[in-house]
Amino acid sequence: MTDRAGERLGHIAIGELGEKIACSALKSRGRKILYRNYRGSKGGEVDIVARDGEVLSFVEVKTRRKRDTSRPLEAVNKKKQELIKRGGNSWLGLLTTNDFIWRYDVVEVELIDGEVPEVTVVEGAFD
Repeated sequence: MTDRAGERLGHIAIGELGEKIACSALKSRGRKILYRNYRGSKGGEVDIVARDGEVLSFVEVKTRRKRDTSRPLEAVNKKKQELIKRGGNSWLGLLTTNDFIWRYDVVEVELIDGEVPEVTVVEGAFD
């Protein structure tokens, strides 16, 4: 993936682009974005906190260039899941009540030069 000047985008820029694409895709599916890049006090992290109707969704975004053999979802291993859970629990601790449904989702963004990005939303990707 390249920028307008034809330079190859770095890892950070790819991630930021993927998060923007993911937010746009989630909004187009009726979700409300509540927060981006939440960092919990005990080291947890959540890329996007969103509301999907009455459900609170903690979203991890995984952005990759064109898929070779594995899905971006496969990069959300147990260690990464623990970081996201820690971030989600920190967010829940900020609320006055947690008497509602919440889940962990993953948005896969695959970038292909010259094509529209492929976006897949995986609801309830892990517990």
